[in-house]
Amino acid sequence: MDKKFIMSFSGGKDSTLALFRMIKRGYTPIGLLVTVKKGENGSWTHSINKELLTRVSKSLDIPLFLVECEVSEYEAKFTQTLLKAKEMGASCCVFGDIDIQDHRKWCEERCKEAGIKAVLPLWQEDREKLVYEFIDNGFSTIIKKVNLTYLPSDLLGKVLTREIVREIKDLKCDPCGENGEYHTFVVDGPLFKDKIDFKINKIIIDGDYGNLDISI
Repeated sequence: MDKKFIMSFSGGKDSTLALFRMIKRGYTPIGLLVTVKKGENGSWTHSINKELLTRVSKSLDIPLFLVECEVSEYEAKFTQTLLKAKEMGASCCVFGDIDIQDHRKWCEERCKEAGIKAVLPLWQEDREKLVYEFIDNGFSTIIKKVNLTYLPSDLLGKVLTREIVREIKDLKCDPCGENGEYHTFVVDGPLFKDKIDFKINKIIIDGDYGNLDISI
């Protein structure tokens, strides 16, 4: 069985945990597929800049597949990149989604278009247990973005620990942030050769979201 895959990668904890599990199972990643806003320097959803993503790629020793796109071309560009990965030997694309059915449907549709399989290693597992599995395996991640409707901006920049997870739960939020309450940026762990150092520039408030602006 072909064990090469491309990883749909956000730079956050869930996609990193999915990547970790696949590697432990003996699969080989040929690349990290990251979508970036066209004309801007930040990735979609997590708003991580290209320089930091490049540093993560080097530390993980996995090539970076940057996909620059607007909303209108997001799906087509994503599928094009999957086709490229297929030509390079990937038999599947791996996603870090947990239990939102619409997300799974989207993943499967893109993979079907490219003629490869969609693999979701975390699918329908307990959200809280997954967060603790991530932390207990020695990964280090900072809170990069929060939905201010649910969480305060002072969580930005904090390392996600069991104590912080409890704080998030006390605020009646999902501990995993699967509903978009918060997003993370993984900076160290068992897959990393080097820790990702960064500097904090400022906090940007954009509507309902607080985003930690960081750079190399």
